[in-house]
Amino acid sequence: MANGSEVVHGFPHLDTVRAAITALYRRLSPQTVLSYAPSVVPADVAFSDQDDLHLGAQRVARALVQHLRLPDARMIVSFREMQHAASVELAAGPEYFIELNDRFRTHRRDIGAALAHEIMHVLLHRLDLSFPGTRDNEILTDTATTYLGAGWLLLDAFREDSVSSQKLGYLTPEEFGYVLAKRAIAFDEDPSPWFTSPQGYTAYTKGRAQALRDAQQPPLTTAGWTGRHRYAKDRRHAREHPGSAHAAAGPSAYAFERGADGLLVSFSCPTCHQRIRVAVRGRARVRCGLCRTILECDT
Repeated sequence: MANGSEVVHGFPHLDTVRAAITALYRRLSPQTVLSYAPSVVPADVAFSDQDDLHLGAQRVARALVQHLRLPDARMIVSFREMQHAASVELAAGPEYFIELNDRFRTHRRDIGAALAHEIMHVLLHRLDLSFPGTRDNEILTDTATTYLGAGWLLLDAFREDSVSSQKLGYLTPEEFGYVLAKRAIAFDEDPSPWFTSPQGYTAYTKGRAQALRDAQQPPLTTAGWTGRHRYAKDRRHAREHPGSAHAAAGPSAYAFERGADGLLVSFSCPTCHQRIRVAVRGRARVRCGLCRTILECDT
């Protein structure tokens, strides 16, 4: 929890975020991922200063448990002084003990955001889905929380001005916006009316711009002229130098290679980021083998 300290911006964890989205589709299946619609609605997690602290926290926790499909899990919420925003004891269940930072006693509207992250830890624990290392595992948790419909709360908890700041989670605000936009595109959902934080909304628009760029890369037909021109040049180079593989810059960009029947191109699915490999044969409709998204390509 960044509280008054400098907030990191930009997209420094984007590769891990994309790997987390892929991992969700692999572990849950596309049908299960898409069943997490709609997102948790603001009314279900609203928390006013007039609400009883503990009863209100339990109510919000139950709403998030229901949204994240953990009906047999009971969250016991308490408050104490601590360095981080919250923590959860990952036992066998069905009871899980969540501790929230005492700061939330007076910042109640952000309790839902803190609980969403911790309850996602429980879901991932039950799914036996994790990444090695604390940092990457926390990025997986933030990404999963957002992509499965509860993480907009974490972005809305981001506030920053000239004298103070608050941010929850391990993703940057723009990365939260990126994942939220990826969900919005996949689920045909518009989260913009839910924001109470102007800074959170601005971060969402920046993340959305990055997410839209994912769907505008060659060999997708939605790529712009510059990208198509670069792709044609790289394809010509790959054909003229059959003994060498050739890849465009960037971890999610296309790469050419030789197959048994000729030149192949691989690229990332703009929805789930699984790598797709197809023959270089011109216009084609390609179905992602993981998320089943149909893509219009010009290879």
